[in-house]
Amino acid sequence: MNEIILEMKNISKSFGVVQALKNIDFKVKKGEIHGLVGENGAGKSTLMKILSGVYPYGDYEGEIIYKGQPQRFNSIRDSENAGIAIIYQELALIPEMSIYENIYLGNEIKSGLVIDWNETIMMANEMLKKVKLDINSETKVKELGVGKQQLVEIAKAFSKNADLLILDEPTAALNDDDSENLLELLRILQDEGITSIIISHKLKEIIQVADTVTILRDGESVCTMHGKEEIDESEMIRNMVGREIEDIYPKREKAKELTDIVFEVKELTAYNPLKDREILTDVNIYARKGEVVGIAGLMGAGRTELAYSIFGNPKGYRLKGEIYVEGKRRSFRTPKDAMKAGLAYVTEDRKKEGLLLRQDIKNNITLTNLKEISKRSVVNRNEEVNIANEYKDKLNIRASGIDQITDQLSGGNQQKVSLSKWLYTKPKVLILDEPTRGIDVGAKLEIYTIINRLVQEGMAIIVISSELSEILGISDRIYVISEGKLTGELSIDEADSDKVMRLAI
Repeated sequence: MNEIILEMKNISKSFGVVQALKNIDFKVKKGEIHGLVGENGAGKSTLMKILSGVYPYGDYEGEIIYKGQPQRFNSIRDSENAGIAIIYQELALIPEMSIYENIYLGNEIKSGLVIDWNETIMMANEMLKKVKLDINSETKVKELGVGKQQLVEIAKAFSKNADLLILDEPTAALNDDDSENLLELLRILQDEGITSIIISHKLKEIIQVADTVTILRDGESVCTMHGKEEIDESEMIRNMVGREIEDIYPKREKAKELTDIVFEVKELTAYNPLKDREILTDVNIYARKGEVVGIAGLMGAGRTELAYSIFGNPKGYRLKGEIYVEGKRRSFRTPKDAMKAGLAYVTEDRKKEGLLLRQDIKNNITLTNLKEISKRSVVNRNEEVNIANEYKDKLNIRASGIDQITDQLSGGNQQKVSLSKWLYTKPKVLILDEPTRGIDVGAKLEIYTIINRLVQEGMAIIVISSELSEILGISDRIYVISEGKLTGELSIDEADSDKVMRLAI
């Protein structure tokens, strides 16, 4: 496995006055799994977009050599024709179409001018076998879980004869089992001679599968680690952020006695009419002032459904049960009602539900509480600027200014904007759904530090997370949900990963 399949030489790329990549050299050996890591904004995705033709030849400086030949990709189709396929975190599948239609969309198998559907189905089944997905290719994509959809994306890549796979945060939205299945598939494909480049913020997964790791920081390649002996988590973190981080979960002084129950749910049951099934059954939880309450469970257990049910029921579930805020029974018909009562909810999907990506930072932060800075329905723009700058400084949002478009920010800074807009409502109870999904280790540390500060100021925080280490690292108490039912409650002193997983399954 010493043959070099890919070499990128002296790659530089600028966006206006901002230099995103600076003379990067990047080599990948044939048949290896190569990890590419770095903080948000380090240049990982930019480098891979150059490789895949998203940024065409002439839009960057440097040279790409693939299979020994110089390449000048002007589009994704050019790189696909060469045998390179990129799979993004946001899957590009059409839910209403079948698996076989998705696999060959844009790459149809034709007999003359007509699509040969029989051949398409037969070949799609072959691609599914290759990715170890035992399912009828006529199944609609919307009927699949996220883990299986990810495998369909890989099957789609193989339909284009890819022998170099680029996977950008492939496990960000997957549960532990689906993540493990995907990593195992990469190993199997490696045995078959397939080369993979994997971008991930989950460093333990990188350690688990990667043969080589390249680390980027501020648009430059700072080091490459070879072999299992060299690939070390603490060393990766140090090179990523440029400093030592001894504990990713910062310690906080916990109150000796927490007695003030700020929020309580009693016997909450939720029925989803679209899926025609009960998704929550008799759930009882509470949160105290100055406490972080973790909600653990497998993907699909009902954690996000619990958040929706609590926060004004935007999905239209049929609800039974009682909700109390500061001892007073409340009924929320809409999220606006929940906000008025002092609740805030930072969604797990910041791009689709949490932010207006084409609006600037200022507009996103003040959106939830415009009445605070308005008189007779007219927004005081000076006050809006002051508020936005205040939260930009408080949460250390790294941007050129509050007028920067939110879509241009890194994932970690987008998450801080999403958090800012809810903190501006001055909530008593803050629900955080996957607060660090898709963000790097440095940004995670900043989010955890913000959480610590908020609970020390007296806020009650409920954290939903698929990362068990995160739940154990920041919570005071943990509830575990399995198949819509509460299966256990653990204090942080008695909780460990084995106990939580037993309750989760």
